[in-house]
Amino acid sequence: MKNRLTLYIAAGMVLGVIAGYVCHAGAADAATTKAIAGYFSIITDIFLRLIKMIIAPLVFATLVSGLAGMESGSDVGRIGLRTVGWFVLASLVSLALGLALANLLQPGAALHLTPPAGEVTTGLDTDGLNVKNILTHAFPTSLLDAMARNDILQILVFSLFFGIGLGALKQDPRVKVVVDAIDGMVPVMLRLTNYVMRAAPFGVFGAIASAVTVRGLGVLLTYGKLIGSFYLGLVLLWAILIGVGYLFLGKRVGTLLKLVREPALLAFSTASSEAAYPRLTEKLEEFGVDKKVVGFTLPLGYVFNLDGSMMYQSFAAIFIAQAFGIDMPLSQQIIMLLVLMLSSKGMASVPRGSVVVVAAVAPMFHLPTAGVVLVLAIDQILDMGRTMTNVIGNSIATAVIARWEARRSAAPAQAQHFDQLQGEIR
Repeated sequence: MKNRLTLYIAAGMVLGVIAGYVCHAGAADAATTKAIAGYFSIITDIFLRLIKMIIAPLVFATLVSGLAGMESGSDVGRIGLRTVGWFVLASLVSLALGLALANLLQPGAALHLTPPAGEVTTGLDTDGLNVKNILTHAFPTSLLDAMARNDILQILVFSLFFGIGLGALKQDPRVKVVVDAIDGMVPVMLRLTNYVMRAAPFGVFGAIASAVTVRGLGVLLTYGKLIGSFYLGLVLLWAILIGVGYLFLGKRVGTLLKLVREPALLAFSTASSEAAYPRLTEKLEEFGVDKKVVGFTLPLGYVFNLDGSMMYQSFAAIFIAQAFGIDMPLSQQIIMLLVLMLSSKGMASVPRGSVVVVAAVAPMFHLPTAGVVLVLAIDQILDMGRTMTNVIGNSIATAVIARWEARRSAAPAQAQHFDQLQGEIR
């Protein structure tokens, strides 16, 4: 059934392209294509609503259960420090790779565009992307409000405090009931995930068909060099991530990639990390990652470890500069890389975060807003690749951190169990 679901998702993508092309070619005008695309997106909207329905309780249950199961506060600090260290290094590598490839491949150099006289409106909300709002937004005023909006960052912060509190009091018989209840909630949410995932091929079909109906296949040719250059960069980033994963996991990194191909494909086809989260949790535990590491690291990664998105930001910024003939010396590019590094940490709470970060940072380096509109035209296509990369990056990060934990001298049995599971999976 698992392999069949991956096949069905791939079939949904192909059928979506065919259906979208037929509708695009047969539609009388742009208004008709938009109306037809709206009907296709009903299927996707329903599927994504089902996914969002389970995201908040799943994040809460897995993170709190994991934290409550840790032996001490030092476990939280150690795993947290390793996790943040990995995320910072991965972010720098992703941004630097995007910067290097954009300079090497020059995807925007042939466009020779002139900035418009007036200010162009992108329709993106960049006002919320400042240090004050990012920091204050992280702390929820209400758990129910955060869950209603599926704000992973706020749910993570509450769950962090709640889980540490449970862990400190778990020997109390009254508190143990709460710990057991939350532990029991995790397999229930994973079973619910299995039910929801059966609708994935239909959601994928609707997403692809809607996009192709509106834009047709011509958009792939119009922006061919940009799309090709960016996806080449993603492939190189995958190679780097897999190579680093190989240093820690050995040949088992191939087993990991095989297991997560289904959530990665789902993330690619829907351009939604949320759509992949429930299944990714399940696959990482199947790989042998301790549930406390999955519950702590994966939600944190969804907020701070967005490798594909960060590579996109530096790539898109240099592309805009090239398209409008703006010379950016290396020193300025390095400064921009550091600014993007800091700004991107708040993107999880902002709609269309990657593009919003570029739009917010562009004026600081005298890049025209019209360039953001230029990349917005194909953002859906680029978003598919960067979202899939985010999933792959978080999978490897979580598995590596779990391996670090398993190799600790204090946990030889855990390390043996980890290796034994890999052998069974292979």
